[in-house]
Amino acid sequence: MTKVLPHWKHRFAVIIGAGAIALPLALAAPTPALADPDDSATSTGSTSTGSGGHELAIETLSSRPEVVSGGDARVRITVPRNASPKSVRVRTADGDHTDEFRTTGRHTLEGVLTGLPDGRSTIVATAAGQRSTLKVTNHPITGPVFAGPAEQPFVCQTEKFKLADGSTLGPALDDDCSIEPRTDYVYRTAADTWKALPADAQDDQRSRPDDLQMITVDGRTVPFIVRIDTSTIDRGVAQRSILDDPADGTSAWNNKLIYTFGGGCHGGWYVQGTGTGGVLSPNLLSQGYGMASNSLNVFGQNCNDLIAAEAMAMTREQFIEDHGLPTFTMGVGCSGGSYQAQQIADNYPGLLDGIVVGCSFADVGFDQSQKLFDARLLDQYARKNPDALTKEQLTAISGFGSYQAVASMSSEARRMDPDADFIGDFPAVLRYDPVSNPDGARSTLWDHGKSAYGVDDRGFGRQPVDNVGVQYGLAQVRDGSISFDQFLDLNAGVGGVDIDFNPTTERTTADPEAVAGAYATGRMLNAGAGLSEIPIIDDRAWTEAPGSGDIHMRYHTFVIEQRLIKAAGDADNQVRWTEPGSGGFNIETGHAADAIEQMDDWIMAVRSSGRHGHDAVVDAKPADLKDACWAPDGTKITEPQVYGGQTRCNDLYPAYSSPRLQAGEALSADIIGCTLKPVDPDEYGKTLTEDQLGRLREVFPDGVCDWRQPGKGQRELAGSWLTFGPEPGEYHRLGRAG
Repeated sequence: MTKVLPHWKHRFAVIIGAGAIALPLALAAPTPALADPDDSATSTGSTSTGSGGHELAIETLSSRPEVVSGGDARVRITVPRNASPKSVRVRTADGDHTDEFRTTGRHTLEGVLTGLPDGRSTIVATAAGQRSTLKVTNHPITGPVFAGPAEQPFVCQTEKFKLADGSTLGPALDDDCSIEPRTDYVYRTAADTWKALPADAQDDQRSRPDDLQMITVDGRTVPFIVRIDTSTIDRGVAQRSILDDPADGTSAWNNKLIYTFGGGCHGGWYVQGTGTGGVLSPNLLSQGYGMASNSLNVFGQNCNDLIAAEAMAMTREQFIEDHGLPTFTMGVGCSGGSYQAQQIADNYPGLLDGIVVGCSFADVGFDQSQKLFDARLLDQYARKNPDALTKEQLTAISGFGSYQAVASMSSEARRMDPDADFIGDFPAVLRYDPVSNPDGARSTLWDHGKSAYGVDDRGFGRQPVDNVGVQYGLAQVRDGSISFDQFLDLNAGVGGVDIDFNPTTERTTADPEAVAGAYATGRMLNAGAGLSEIPIIDDRAWTEAPGSGDIHMRYHTFVIEQRLIKAAGDADNQVRWTEPGSGGFNIETGHAADAIEQMDDWIMAVRSSGRHGHDAVVDAKPADLKDACWAPDGTKITEPQVYGGQTRCNDLYPAYSSPRLQAGEALSADIIGCTLKPVDPDEYGKTLTEDQLGRLREVFPDGVCDWRQPGKGQRELAGSWLTFGPEPGEYHRLGRAG
């Protein structure tokens, strides 16, 4: 079997290698016929060691061998020192593929192996009497690969997907929303706009437009011409871009890839999408970076981190097959983009080497949506009982920075309402209605995430939503800002929701299978699989000025910090920045652009160290890269970004909280349903009357939350690189089916 190197980064070599220029290869004599695959073997391959040192080894560079897609794979072959690369022969069951490989070093060959059939294949390499094999499993370019069965229904949107020249992709070719792959060239004008490169300029440099911008990349002056490849991958529209002058066939790619993740969530289900996270950043392309994204990596089109991970892995794979293995892949995204970057880095380590995130949340289903669920309950209670609490009291109970935020957050909870959150393109006839179309598509996170959460006996996604035992307003009754009777009235009347998100008088109890799936599969961000082992820069634009009601609250940065601390003992691989809300997350000229530059330095320092893991990342952090905030006048304040306490940055940009944090939950916010304890009359800081104590026990007949204990069903991550299906809620680690 192949040598299994000790760290996951080495296991599929995606991170440590760099693209190389292909050199001619003289073909050798024919190799013996391919042996039949050994179906009992895993897909880690095998090697043979030559007497001169090194092993004859085969490895896939574009993906793990178990998750090849589209029939192609970029493959590297390492040759023993006593063998010449010219002696290597490469075969699969359909014949000889030696001519697809070129020498890339004294002892390595590299090539894109094409024509792999769906299912398992064996690659065989021979050299100087030695033999090595690698089993690969190929999946259709339309997917699925590891995210579970393809979601249905699914609406194609190719006719609305706009290209750089303003045209669209036209009608889809099939039910998988496929298009003919295409390559377009655009150039940056002297007026800093994009234009399509005329056809004659693609063939002849003398026909270049007069307004073509020239730029300097790594000391070379090159035309600012960008190649954009567009194709359908995983049913989404994928785009990849690099600096490339077609007239002379040269590329100014710096061998580094930036993968962009788009934001949103509302209506992000059952559709293909009309745009990507963006592949035409003048700032990044002008520095030589390659860019890639997929329409399924925009959360406003696909609010599911698992499908997003699959689309990203497949799109990145195609980039590597086209252009070579990047020195690194950096993930960049804000809001819904931050969910993706962090959860992909954690659950599918090796796809991202470092991330720059803004307006961040730990995960969409819990860190964010639990807050929105509680806001919906508080808002409903306040509307039903307008005189029960003052605006100031309700604001304090919510933990938010303003009264307006309660209603704003409540509105955002519609992502859990099965018939309230579809985009306009999704046909009404396909939408769920409890009476007229009970089998229709349901617009919730849980129904969109059936692969991880499973389904109930009606086919609905199991729901990991719970508020049993939560004492809303606990901090306020303790500090005296609400009376105990107000506290009792609130908790007696706040209720919960049913499977259709209708208000109920009873609290909501999470489905145990959904809870198990959330923790075990990483839908609740664990942070301990891959995220704690890569560099993170969290660039937070503060958007919580009084009256704003914005959901992108600063405290979420510290939730992520706490998850990292629980996973790794510290969060020193995360650098936290805070800036005025007006700055946004600007990768062209803002602090986010600076963060990308510093992330590049950090990743390269990790690579140069030759080490891996959390400590290596922390030790490689550049000395000048520290926590900081920027005052509205632009003054940089370098100090630790901390939750609570009086600091200069906290004075400028306070971090508020949530209803559940006010009810006693820890800042890690990683409990779905709390473990209960008996009511304790001493925990409220006041003497209760017999009537109050009796009513308290009526309101909480099964007890109240004991936040010191793990949550109900809370468990460790089942592992990274999980694959899902064939039934909803079923999963296993790659290579460990059965």
